[in-house]
Amino acid sequence: MKVRKLLDSFNYAIDGIIHAVRTQRNMRIHMIAALLILTACFFYDLNKLELLLLTITITMVIIAEMFNTAIECTIDVVANYYHPLAKIAKNTAAGAVLIAAINAIVVGYILFWDRLNTITLGLIRKIKHSDPYMIFLILIIVCIATLVVKAIFGEGTPLKGGMPSGHSAIAFCLATTIALVSDEQSLAVLLSYLLAFIVAQSRVDSNVHSIFEVIVGAIFGTLLTIILFNIFG
Repeated sequence: MKVRKLLDSFNYAIDGIIHAVRTQRNMRIHMIAALLILTACFFYDLNKLELLLLTITITMVIIAEMFNTAIECTIDVVANYYHPLAKIAKNTAAGAVLIAAINAIVVGYILFWDRLNTITLGLIRKIKHSDPYMIFLILIIVCIATLVVKAIFGEGTPLKGGMPSGHSAIAFCLATTIALVSDEQSLAVLLSYLLAFIVAQSRVDSNVHSIFEVIVGAIFGTLLTIILFNIFG
């Protein structure tokens, strides 16, 4: 009987995690980010202390998001009407998640920046000497790859809606290309990514895409561009 109750408690806990991932967009984003970071650990020589710090940081973000979800659900049950204190509670819980996420970014920067810096500088030097026609070819490949992914998910149309956001993918592909080939790094990178962000934001404001679809499109366009440059550059 005690064993059954113990198993039930584990099942309830797992159900809570699954519910948060299934229903909370931010939770899915955190999970995807955690998978990417943990995958990157296979390619870099992190010591035990660094792995421990990284694991604790990822866990803090996920726990904060789950507490945020629990608080929101509790408030919705108790007060199914607008109340200023309910708003404060929800905003405070969301603020805790934001702090945990910012802390994760800082930890990731400290752990990975020096390791990525050497690879990044070498890649940028390689790209700057690339054939201009190759840049145009990479843009076409990103466009085709985006359409293929849209077809796989079967949502929206080729030019409107669906997963991922095609406009966001192409905008961040162009921004990444400009950032990699430009000699005036600071100004070019800032303006290119600012314009890409405006394009992505416009797709959300027009209710064509969700924030998650836009973020996936931006990540897809950026990473695919870097990978193609690294292969063909």
